[in-house]
Amino acid sequence: MDNIEIEGTPKTPEVRFTHESGQLIISGRSIPENSYQFYEPLLTWLDDYAQSPFAVTLLTFQLDYFNTSSSMYILGILKKLEKMYLAGHQAQVKWIYDVDDEDMLQTGEDFKQIVKLPIEMVEIDQEEA
Repeated sequence: MDNIEIEGTPKTPEVRFTHESGQLIISGRSIPENSYQFYEPLLTWLDDYAQSPFAVTLLTFQLDYFNTSSSMYILGILKKLEKMYLAGHQAQVKWIYDVDDEDMLQTGEDFKQIVKLPIEMVEIDQEEA
């Protein structure tokens, strides 16, 4: 199974999905012109990954901003991880947000209410980073 490595752009996030370590990372901004075209390969990869996942899957979101169409795909990614988790595989999510970004905090909290999956809220101060 191939890993996914996508460099971030001003409109699309950086993506690192690594099968051998169970590390899934999405970071940056997500305002792609065509959300379907960007996210559909990630959802397909997750379907394949779910057939033989790593012992522990850790999905890390560190997004500065995303639009409404991206949020639907982010939820889709969380739902696929939830399905693996409910099937007995270890999976967790880290939702990293800036200390000053109340919207991103609230969005993470909203996702926590929607999916049955451990989501850890991680506050950082990007000015100190």
